[in-house]
Amino acid sequence: MDAEITLLAGTAGTAIATLLATDTWNGVRSGVITLWRRVRPDREEQVAAQLDTSRQDLLGARSNGDEETEREIAAEWQGRIRRLLVAHPELVTELRSLLTEIDPSTSATPAVTQRATASGSSRVYQAGRDLNVDQR
Repeated sequence: MDAEITLLAGTAGTAIATLLATDTWNGVRSGVITLWRRVRPDREEQVAAQLDTSRQDLLGARSNGDEETEREIAAEWQGRIRRLLVAHPELVTELRSLLTEIDPSTSATPAVTQRATASGSSRVYQAGRDLNVDQR
């Protein structure tokens, strides 16, 4: 489940960072705060302040042509959400619903990520579906 949580947190972090500067901002803010409120009501004000700061940082960066800030904000929220889901995996379903609600074009089911490392004379073959390898 940890890999699933990591992928879902990545999707959520990207969606939050992207939607902070859109007309759906209030819905994003409300949904994320509600998620935290369910399990950590003591952190509600802190999460709200972090969202507001992220939005201001993103808007400022966009006006200056700074594209890296959005990636950094997405990574920050990915980490926050991953830690929340690791501590409270019961929120996975609610987060998926929130992602679908705030941005229907965002897939609530994370895409598959593949990683491989080869060293020496080894080979790595990866495929998302069928793979035929013919070595001679």
